[in-house]
Amino acid sequence: MSQIKATTYLVLTLFFCCVFSTGGTTTPAHGRDLDEIKKEGVLRHIGVPYGSFVTGSGDGMDMELVQLFAEHIGVNYEYVKSSWETVISDLVGRKVKIRENNVELLESTPVRGDIVANGFTILPWREKVVNFSTPTFPTQIVLVAEAGSKIEPIKPSNNMNKDIADTKKLTRGKICLGVKNTCLDPDLYNLSEEGAITRNFVGALDDLSAAVVKGESELAVLEMPDAMLALKKNPGKLKIIGPLSPVQKMGAGFAKDSPELLAAFNAFLEQCKMNGIYLQIVTKYYPSAPSYYPAFFE
Repeated sequence: MSQIKATTYLVLTLFFCCVFSTGGTTTPAHGRDLDEIKKEGVLRHIGVPYGSFVTGSGDGMDMELVQLFAEHIGVNYEYVKSSWETVISDLVGRKVKIRENNVELLESTPVRGDIVANGFTILPWREKVVNFSTPTFPTQIVLVAEAGSKIEPIKPSNNMNKDIADTKKLTRGKICLGVKNTCLDPDLYNLSEEGAITRNFVGALDDLSAAVVKGESELAVLEMPDAMLALKKNPGKLKIIGPLSPVQKMGAGFAKDSPELLAAFNAFLEQCKMNGIYLQIVTKYYPSAPSYYPAFFE
């Protein structure tokens, strides 16, 4: 084989190896920014069905917001269903491994979308790999129990740290459900160190409260928006014991290399707040949210 033929053969071999090793996809392992999205004419919304943010039935608070944003920038909307295990890698094109509050970037994966919005809590470890929008919704991590449990809710004080400490003490020796690698991970709140018997719930997040109602666990870690829906769906069957975190915030997530898209979304969100559309969407899906967190919605 001549040197020219050998070189050509090597180049072609490397090309086909690269293509077939990724399942034939040519999706670049980087996020698209605003100009590229406008040129291609479609905004891809990555969403995990969760609560009333993305219901799984074609609607939800975050789904409506992103649909309006796509219309605002003059492109079509496309929903990309994801999971809590893959939602970040679907956005940034790298698998991630969480170790406490640190994140390790692993092998490359296809980028499947441009924006994550599904009740996505702004957490320090997530901020290391994702840029967040202006907050879209308030949240808080709370401990819930079945209504008939002997565990009684704490007496709230004016000291959030004390309330959190009092809540954690009630987990001692109790089975407590949470979800690994999400903001409902009991390890984030050191519940094992408090003596709780933590268990990983492997079902959908929306089913976590139902597991408590069914008696599968005496306690569970929930986000407040999910707790609001659970209390409405199961009247008289659940109770909130107390907080496990201060008030937190949710936002839409963007790849680090999509700054113009992020800026456009923030400007759009501000416009929606000014003209009242944002509050209309919020109260459509979470009517009690403004009464729980009045300061956020002022």
